[in-house]
Amino acid sequence: MMTIAPTMHGLIDRRILVNFRVQPDVIRKILPSYFRPKLVKGWAMAGICLIRLKSIRPRHFPTLCGMTSENAAHRIAVEWDENGFTREGVFIPRRDTSSALQAFAGGRFFPGVHHVATFEVAEEDDEFRLEMRSDDSATFVQVDAHRASKLPATSIFASLDEASEFFARGSVGYSATRNPNCCDGLELFTSRWEVEPLDMQSVRSSFFDDLNQFPKGSIHFDCALLMQNIEHEWHVLPSIEHKNHLKGGCNEYGRLTAPYP
Repeated sequence: MMTIAPTMHGLIDRRILVNFRVQPDVIRKILPSYFRPKLVKGWAMAGICLIRLKSIRPRHFPTLCGMTSENAAHRIAVEWDENGFTREGVFIPRRDTSSALQAFAGGRFFPGVHHVATFEVAEEDDEFRLEMRSDDSATFVQVDAHRASKLPATSIFASLDEASEFFARGSVGYSATRNPNCCDGLELFTSRWEVEPLDMQSVRSSFFDDLNQFPKGSIHFDCALLMQNIEHEWHVLPSIEHKNHLKGGCNEYGRLTAPYP
């Protein structure tokens, strides 16, 4: 049986959240049965987190032991019931990383299966260009964004503060695993929460551009947010599993939570 992974500490050097509003019925088809979409004014919210992590290492290890990686996570805002309470966070169907070590450890020694990918990044003070291609050719992402003074007029959020509050509540993430009935959990703790808007010049995503998953008219770009230079920690959470599949055992990291309704 595997031991529980340590708390990881480091720096969010840059984090771009590209956000889409999606028809709830479309999103429900993608979610495990124990999750439901968290709605904003009748829309589900999904997106891509493009994050560069620096000095990532077990807590209390010296900075020199840390590693740097570019990462992409496709996310869907969700709710679920736990011990009589409604909880919220994100479901992550796909994670990609520039780090071969991170990809090897993910799903084995640390929560969340990660796929190796190539990232091409060009950044200036006000401009951010990023392209990601996974080595298995399954996932492609391209963004071109500039700093902005406000959210797009078409955003579902009335203000930057409203958008910031919504995404701050998505600190708990459950990632798909090799067991389709089980999700691994992580919670992000940051030293501060501060976002600014981005003007998205262009965005492409093999996941969200797939008309088989997201028929025309079912998904719309909403807004993009930027975070930079924020200390953070990742805390491991218990895995969760569909109650109809308990026999198989959700034994990653030796954990199994109570069945969900």
